Amino acid sequence: MSAPLAERLRPQNLDEFIGQKHLVGKGAVLRRMIDAGRIPSIIFWGPPGVGKTTLAHIISNTVNTHFYKLSAINSGVKDVREVIEKAKSNRFFNNAAPILFIDEIHRFSKSQQDSLLNAVETGTVTLIGATTENPSFEVIRPLLSRCQVYVLKSLEKKDLEELLLRALTEDLILKEKEIDLKETSALFRFSGGDARKLLNIMDLLVQAGGDGKIVITDQLVTERLQENPAAYDKEGEMHYDIISAFIKSIRGSDPDAAIYWLARMVAGGEDPKFIARRLVISAAEDIGLANPNALLLANACFDTLQKIGWPEGRIVLAETTIYLATSPKSNSAYLAIDAAIAKVEQTGNLPVPLHLRNAPTSLMKELEYGKEYKYAHDYDNNFVKQDYLPMELKNCRFWEAQSNSAEAKMNELMKKLWGH
Repeated sequence: MSAPLAERLRPQNLDEFIGQKHLVGKGAVLRRMIDAGRIPSIIFWGPPGVGKTTLAHIISNTVNTHFYKLSAINSGVKDVREVIEKAKSNRFFNNAAPILFIDEIHRFSKSQQDSLLNAVETGTVTLIGATTENPSFEVIRPLLSRCQVYVLKSLEKKDLEELLLRALTEDLILKEKEIDLKETSALFRFSGGDARKLLNIMDLLVQAGGDGKIVITDQLVTERLQENPAAYDKEGEMHYDIISAFIKSIRGSDPDAAIYWLARMVAGGEDPKFIARRLVISAAEDIGLANPNALLLANACFDTLQKIGWPEGRIVLAETTIYLATSPKSNSAYLAIDAAIAKVEQTGNLPVPLHLRNAPTSLMKELEYGKEYKYAHDYDNNFVKQDYLPMELKNCRFWEAQSNSAEAKMNELMKKLWGH
């Protein structure tokens, strides 16, 4: 039996690699490092099927060094130490350090991550970790500080089109088939920016089509996937679809649907901390200022889970889920910070107005740092009008109140103070 299409098409060098142009496109930061053969320890953070493992292999091939791979799911401290000893024995003078690739590094415990520290710090190995979780939460600080973190993105439509064309024109098996690609909307929709999922779907369609002509339409793709859900939801990939349904149910104020998807995760053995983190994010992103207590409860849920463990933790998750789903919703804070970041990117590092600057030295005072600053508590109602933004952004608005009672009160106060 031939290898899966995704494996047959795995890129061997950067010229064959599709997507992640911000990292490996011509002149991009990671591309320059790889081409120069100077690779630091790296953590790749991104969703499944975007090339984290492939990039690690390409780096190893390019710098021509030994490559060791561990999966955090079935490797322990003993395995890590054995690999490090092998790496020491295979390290030659002036050669690049062997690469230790750890898939799903977020699943490594603190002690497992601690066992990597010395080898990474001394250059015995170059660590490349892959994670679908925010490394700030899951990777210990000493290890994180010794690594460069690069964010990989879901593939865009043009990337998926390029990948599909390559599969049809370069794969030895698909080239022999008569394939008529009439429609691609369903293919791209079901793949969700995941290269491996797209190729798995193509594998399924080709296998189901036998030796005859295969006409790929949106209807055919939908029918085949409904008949064979396991064929494209490889180990654990459904986990991302379920957490997506869970969060969207909370955002949509449907407590029954949210509890159902929570139950699916609990029954499926999902990591409770993973669920709790998503609840914290949802409380800030989707409930926000409409009910600030939601963030307090979500944080309390996270803390309580670590204290009481499982199975009682499921009750805490359920309480928080229902509370968030039934809370009023606002994303005004989320929109405000994104609008402000966009303005920063557009205008650059505008100078801080003199009256807002700190003046710890006599020279700074002579330069009138802080000279005309008005201390709000010296005025009635602890407020005085003055400019807090750079001059170029005077009267710029980022936060807009949304239609809920909590923000209505906040907005009324701002109107009273500022007159707008």
